[in-house]
Amino acid sequence: MSSSWGKRIRISLFGESRGAAVGVVLDGLPAGEALNLKQLQHFMSRRAPDGDELSSSRREADEPKILSGLKSGFTTGAPLAILIENKDAVQPEGEDRTRVPRPGHADYPAQVKYHGYQDAGGGGHFSGRLTAPLCAAGGICLQLLNRRGITIGAHIASIASVQDERFNAVHLELQTLQKLQSLRMPVLSAEAGNQMRRAILCEASDGDSLGGVIECAALGLPIGLGGAWFGGLESRIASLVYAIPAVKGLEFGDGFAAANMRGSEHNDAYVLRDGALGMETNHAGGVLGGMSTGLPLIFRTAFKPTPSIAKPQRTVDLQSGEETTLCVTGRNDPCVVLRAVPAIEAATAIALLDALLEG
Repeated sequence: MSSSWGKRIRISLFGESRGAAVGVVLDGLPAGEALNLKQLQHFMSRRAPDGDELSSSRREADEPKILSGLKSGFTTGAPLAILIENKDAVQPEGEDRTRVPRPGHADYPAQVKYHGYQDAGGGGHFSGRLTAPLCAAGGICLQLLNRRGITIGAHIASIASVQDERFNAVHLELQTLQKLQSLRMPVLSAEAGNQMRRAILCEASDGDSLGGVIECAALGLPIGLGGAWFGGLESRIASLVYAIPAVKGLEFGDGFAAANMRGSEHNDAYVLRDGALGMETNHAGGVLGGMSTGLPLIFRTAFKPTPSIAKPQRTVDLQSGEETTLCVTGRNDPCVVLRAVPAIEAATAIALLDALLEG
């Protein structure tokens, strides 16, 4: 398995869903950076389930324990090792994912690839549980970016057919991103949030699940951050975002809608405002040639519906070689999008700090 990423900022995730712990080793941080652990815990709590009907009933405090790389509240320059204990990992009686694979999960391809030696409980290393250490690493990177005038924030753009308002692609305000970080249901329209909640509960009561889209933005990026080809901002962000379980699509700026536009419509014209060069629109999402343009960096990520559902699904018993049906019981999110918002922010922070330190 390859669970490491990065050039200047390097992360390595470890652990399994129902193992003793999950964690991350974060290398490449500059020495002498102050870390606010209370602020980090607050960020982590946004990803953790809170036990309500919109999230898993699994109760994990997600308390990051820093084992190395920190002295008197400051980074030492050595690798920062973070451990997050699994305190509520329960193995349902009779569950065997190596024998009866769940539709929509990695159970079957993992069984073929690792010959049954993989930890299959709760998805093992493929589980969304590993977004906890990703958020720990990203939460630290967010603090370093904020210190350098860069802010990242995200909201739920849609749940199924329920749409939230979109970010203002040109005049996005810092206060908008900051307010979202304090909301349990991070949306721009409170009414849209209420409709999303009702839609999720309706499907959950029927044993089903929903997917959705998260819109993320970054403000304060210096013009020219990033580079061409594999060092571009889109390339870096995409490589991390696509590692998050359940992510199935990604678009920057107008994204797929650009395919139906003319060049005269999609090009962002350069204009002068108070004697300074600016851009009239932001169809490109704040990135050209892999480099930041000075406008807000904006992208959207599509998440599939939670594959663990109570409805009967067709599968095959690999031991008997016969078709069977499976109802996935247990503690599953009826929609992963709500808890994925900080994971998207974390992945973005890691990618942007990696690019910033590379110069």
